[in-house]
Amino acid sequence: MIVRRAVADDAGPASHVLRRSISELCARDHGNDPELLKSWLANKTPEQFRNWVAAEDSPCFVAEGDDGAILDVGLVSKTGEIRLNYVSPDARFQGVSIALIDTMEQEARKLGLTRTTLNSTATAHRFYKARGYRDDGAPRAGRLKDNIYPMAKDLAGLK
Repeated sequence: MIVRRAVADDAGPASHVLRRSISELCARDHGNDPELLKSWLANKTPEQFRNWVAAEDSPCFVAEGDDGAILDVGLVSKTGEIRLNYVSPDARFQGVSIALIDTMEQEARKLGLTRTTLNSTATAHRFYKARGYRDDGAPRAGRLKDNIYPMAKDLAGLK
């Protein structure tokens, strides 16, 4: 597996990973509510992915398997906000998301940042805690009973 900067040609498979990850792995967060799921998926299109890749303010990354398949998609802003980190259901619990989050944190450090932030779903909250993120403010109520967790990680001193 390698983690690399995303390119426009990744749009089809990357948006497929985003949509599958949300649909299949985040059911706790959207409750399979058709309207809520539709709103989550609305901007997970090849066109939007190409916009993310082209944007200068938010480096976009993909984790690619040995066979060239896209396994994870991540996006980090130049202010250190991790905006996307969605793994393919086929690659869950194989270290792919860890490699991608490590790459995004390295990118933030290259930009001179000492902290990353994100808004975690209930599904991903435990993953981010295990990666050194801490809750950073009160959870915000989502459209379902589960919450959105603002989180942060100090990067100072990390390699």
